[in-house]
Amino acid sequence: MPADDAPAFRSLALDEVPRPDHLDVIGVPLPEGASTDPALWTRTIFSIESTPIWVRLAFGLRQLLVPLIGVRPGDPGTAFAVKRVVGDEALVEASDRHLDFAAGVGVDAERAIVRLTTAVRLHGWRGRLYFAPVALVHPAVVRSMMRRAARRLTPSR
Repeated sequence: MPADDAPAFRSLALDEVPRPDHLDVIGVPLPEGASTDPALWTRTIFSIESTPIWVRLAFGLRQLLVPLIGVRPGDPGTAFAVKRVVGDEALVEASDRHLDFAAGVGVDAERAIVRLTTAVRLHGWRGRLYFAPVALVHPAVVRSMMRRAARRLTPSR
């Protein structure tokens, strides 16, 4: 197959963090009749209503423990704000001394798929220590949040 016909995977997350130490892509079906606005999907996925209670509790524990390794507690109200939208994808990104994080939420209306690409670059021992437990649960957390968002964005029948 010629190079110009080869499939390519693109994401704003990979533009922000081009050589990630951690990368995952999680997808869910786009519900029939649901919005295709990637900014709306991003806000809904990262909203408190889409976050399972066990994740909220884990985030609360994170807020208490991370100062012990020199990492600033995060602000959930601004940490996952949409930075920009390009085409069918919205970007969330944050950088700190322990890691660079980017998430691209793309809505493929033609294939009826919503995907969330997460790219993380770790900085030093703080990043590795912080992200070790996060990496274990990250796919399950993201999948759960995306499914909850899909239910919330499914039009009533």
